[in-house]
Amino acid sequence: MSDTETETPTPSRFPLHFQMLAGFAIGLVGGLIVNLTAGDAAWVKTITTYVTGPAGQVFLRLLFMLVIPLLFSALVTGVAEMGDLASLKRVGLRTLMFTLALSTISVVVALVLVNVIRPGGGVDPALARSMLAQAGSGAGAIVGSGRDKPGGVEAVLGIIPSNAVKAAADDDILALMVFALAIGIGLVLVRTDKTQAFQNAVEGLLEVAMALIGLVIRLAPIAVACFMFNLAALFGFDILIRLSWYVATVLTAILFQLVIVYGAGVWLAAGMSPRTFFGGVREAMVMAFSTASSNATLPTSLRIAETELKLPRKIARFVLTIGATANQNGTAIFEGVTVIFLAQFFGVELSLGQQGTVMLVCILGGIGTAGVPAGSLPVIALILGMVGVPPAAIGIVLGVDRLLDMCRTMLNVTGDLAIATMVNGRASPAKDGKAA
Repeated sequence: MSDTETETPTPSRFPLHFQMLAGFAIGLVGGLIVNLTAGDAAWVKTITTYVTGPAGQVFLRLLFMLVIPLLFSALVTGVAEMGDLASLKRVGLRTLMFTLALSTISVVVALVLVNVIRPGGGVDPALARSMLAQAGSGAGAIVGSGRDKPGGVEAVLGIIPSNAVKAAADDDILALMVFALAIGIGLVLVRTDKTQAFQNAVEGLLEVAMALIGLVIRLAPIAVACFMFNLAALFGFDILIRLSWYVATVLTAILFQLVIVYGAGVWLAAGMSPRTFFGGVREAMVMAFSTASSNATLPTSLRIAETELKLPRKIARFVLTIGATANQNGTAIFEGVTVIFLAQFFGVELSLGQQGTVMLVCILGGIGTAGVPAGSLPVIALILGMVGVPPAAIGIVLGVDRLLDMCRTMLNVTGDLAIATMVNGRASPAKDGKAA
């Protein structure tokens, strides 16, 4: 081998997604053992508060520190690489079409299951009041943050940022994406040496963000172990048993959407075998499940879209960066089932028309929901007040929210990758992951 040739790196014998699964198992088993043997001992709370809790938060903060530059640069680059408005229109319309189709199916599945299983039916009213009293303190901050969100016309106008810097500082992801979309369109319209230099600078920012996130991701197995240890040590099996039917309803809807709907979608629209698709995206699925953050998983999704699914770079960047915020089937399922479950729990009967309205609001609420752990809870609190259920009731599901958050995030991320595959259709894979 000559000095100018690059040696192919040897694949790791223990890939990152297996390391994260190991961390998940170690944290879960360790937490359950501590919960069963130590219970409410003071040292357990000390460890979860001052050791494992902060360790997991350090990992998430490092990722979120890089999310804004990553989202902005990836979307600007993805739009600019379309080359012309005709390509942008074609890819954008296909993305919108498939997003609406999958979202509609997801809410129909959730609506059917929650009415057939009725996870909140038959609850003793005294128990409901007792659980609400216990949940009140935990839900206070969530309900408060929900009240701060604009509604109606203000929410629509808020999509267009009056100050892009403020939108980034406030983590207003949807507004920031609109700004990035506008910059990308501007680069498509104006082709000069100066705009090319600017585009190169944005691509450089994307490469730097991806490289830094690659370093942070190496900490993922440790962070996953910490997250699962906290969940199991503090709640054990008790909270899962008390809400088992609710959990089963959400997970059944998520599993149906994941296996049946996504599998059929990539096969019919792209001619790709479901086994090939799920085999290619497994690392992103594990990452999404572990971090409960579609934003934190975006770098992994972008990489495997190009290397495993062989999608053109411009399609992958455009669809995945938009999908990280706008396409959230798992969030829509979770919000819809949770609202109707709590309505059943407190004896508030909703007609099918009202339930359909709830599901529509959940789809719209999922657009722009922060792609971070528990980002959908304030939206649920708002919808509960709308249908006559005490908003503080959201606290009842806080104990199992972490598990369901992990599952719905996995569905969201897999859905983004499925739509990117469907948008590309039956086109030939891009050579070396570059735009065709």
